[in-house]
Amino acid sequence: MTAGRLVLVVALMVMVGAFFYWDLGAYLTLESLKTQQTALDALVAADVVLISAAFFVVYVLVTALSIPGAAIMTLAAGGMFGLGLGLLIVSFASTIGATLAMLVSRYLLRDQVQRRFQRQMDAINEGVKKDGALYLFTLRLVPIFPFFVVNLLMGLTNIRVLVYFIVSQIGMLAGTIVYVNAGTQLAQVSTLSDIVSPTLLGSFVLLGLFPLLAKKLMDWIRVRRVYRGFLKPAYFDQDVVVIGAGSGGLVAALIVATLRARVTLVEKDKMGGDCLNTGCVPSKSLIRSAKLAADMRRGHDLGFAAPAPNVDFNAVMERVQRIIKTIEPHDSPERYESLGVDVALGRAVVKSPWQVEVIDDSGEFRTINTRSIIIASGASPFVPPIEGLADIGYLTSDTVWSVREQPERLVVLGGGPIGSELSQAFARLGSQVTQVEASDRVMTREDPEVSELVGSALQADGVRLLTSHMAKSVLTDTDGGHVLVAEPTEGGEAVQVPFDSIMVAVGRRANVTGFGLEDIGVELTERGTVAVNDFLQTNFPNIYAIGDVAGPYQFTHTASHMAYYAATNALFATFWRQKVDYSVVPWCTFVSPEVAHVGLSETEAVSQGVAYEVTRYDIASLDRALADEEAHGFVKVLTAMGSDRIIGATIVADHAGDLLHEYVLAMKHGLGLGKILGTIHVYPTLAEMNKFAASEWRKAHKPDWALDLLARFHDWRRGNRHHSRGERLEEI
Repeated sequence: MTAGRLVLVVALMVMVGAFFYWDLGAYLTLESLKTQQTALDALVAADVVLISAAFFVVYVLVTALSIPGAAIMTLAAGGMFGLGLGLLIVSFASTIGATLAMLVSRYLLRDQVQRRFQRQMDAINEGVKKDGALYLFTLRLVPIFPFFVVNLLMGLTNIRVLVYFIVSQIGMLAGTIVYVNAGTQLAQVSTLSDIVSPTLLGSFVLLGLFPLLAKKLMDWIRVRRVYRGFLKPAYFDQDVVVIGAGSGGLVAALIVATLRARVTLVEKDKMGGDCLNTGCVPSKSLIRSAKLAADMRRGHDLGFAAPAPNVDFNAVMERVQRIIKTIEPHDSPERYESLGVDVALGRAVVKSPWQVEVIDDSGEFRTINTRSIIIASGASPFVPPIEGLADIGYLTSDTVWSVREQPERLVVLGGGPIGSELSQAFARLGSQVTQVEASDRVMTREDPEVSELVGSALQADGVRLLTSHMAKSVLTDTDGGHVLVAEPTEGGEAVQVPFDSIMVAVGRRANVTGFGLEDIGVELTERGTVAVNDFLQTNFPNIYAIGDVAGPYQFTHTASHMAYYAATNALFATFWRQKVDYSVVPWCTFVSPEVAHVGLSETEAVSQGVAYEVTRYDIASLDRALADEEAHGFVKVLTAMGSDRIIGATIVADHAGDLLHEYVLAMKHGLGLGKILGTIHVYPTLAEMNKFAASEWRKAHKPDWALDLLARFHDWRRGNRHHSRGERLEEI
């Protein structure tokens, strides 16, 4: 606790203690107020300005300190000053006191609560940001919610102070009027329950719920307006139509079918989507072949002669296709038909919020009436407008798998995960690779030290890195050769890079056109993705979007994760629905060494103002890594300040993607580093790095004072009661 917080706590304790020590609460009872009414009236008559000011200050203190008696003082204000002046005093004094109490709660408790319950508080803060004023208004208007509890709880959130003051002022006004007016008839009030009757309390509740009901009404009107002009079918052929048979679409369709609903899955190209055909599966197959080539070159590390690998590039690419064909039956139409999914191969066109038209290759079409639609159309490589690029046969991460002749000189545009993975793979297979990135480092979503390590690994494999360079144009000479002109982002002379092939890997763009979304008015974000709410609904509540087309993450596993929420919400939203949970999202870039990450990076923690501690374990000392000749990389764990609660983890090592899941599980279920340290890990394995990282945290937080006491205890048990350990050693 800081000195400022300590001083405030002591001051609050003194003031509250004084209140109870001198039994000041005896003056804040209904009986005392009636007894002293004549004396109070005399004081007001003598000097109304002074007494009203003093009353104001005392009222602020009582409410700010959350001392019982605010209701009695409100009655006193009516009895002493009348309805007009009494209402003016109490209205502002109560609001100022409430705001001070909220600020005290925020100053003393919010940081600790936010750190300890970050995941829960993030959701609450998001709700407060969107609808906090409405909820606060309801809490203030309804007397059943204790005044001090509202102040305490709202102080733990990120609600703006001005919003809190204004809403509290307005929300408490109705109740203040009732109590001040009752105070003008004090003689008729025998108990506080006489003031707020069940009827009046019910009226307050209805009035408090009005803003929320009004919001619901406005939402209903907005939805009705969105659907205006579309004719809802009298019956439905299907419960759900899923557009796109990638990872998200496949999982969504399977869940709907498993829940015994009728579903049609529409795919215009290949089942399995990007992941199977152009993304995860082929890239990891290529990376495996490239790793063997790299291992052969460093065979001397393992006691072998290190001959240069004789790479058969065509055979490598044919192997990639063989792996695709091997996995393909898992995602085949036949398999999904057997699982209860109606598979329609053809182009989908959304004709209305409840109608999808499917056109096959022969031009035949059928129209499907459906209760809900799930958009899982994925994304495609983004190709920037580089002069001359469109005039040559450039490659992308989608088209590179058709290449059978290895490019001698390859330029890769982009330093993100896709660009870095493919640059390293092609370099290991023997191509002269130049990787161009506009930023000053590759892998910009990771911490700088991660980028540095990956950059060094790429260069060690022969990749020429041109960071801080922007591709400007592609030149073609008379002999048909190509040159990339890249200009430094911070000024300087342009660099010319000759190449045989160029690959564009600067990002992916959501597939949102060509199948009717723009025709019916589905809204998009500024990023060009389909706009969805927390329930994955578009502006049409019965149309959902998942995966790359919606974001915010473009990972196969997040698409599958989103599919569960979209499928269940599409079926049951009328009765029950769930917000998609992005609280723990891992990812991995399959360069060598792999980079796996979950939660906050150190860069993100700094930018978000999150207090954290860093625990780092260098894999150079890990026995299994040494035995494998892979002793490079590190584990970096971020924990909440003063706690072993994990808020982020990064692993840079061989098999980092596999090793990360211990941290994913821990974060998902609230397990700290202490639990990891107390778990037996097989020796010798790479997984021990996680236990050793936890051990490093424990070493940094060992209780030295307790250990010193323990040493003295052991000295005492050995009979060495008069000498320190050092003195005893000297005697020996």
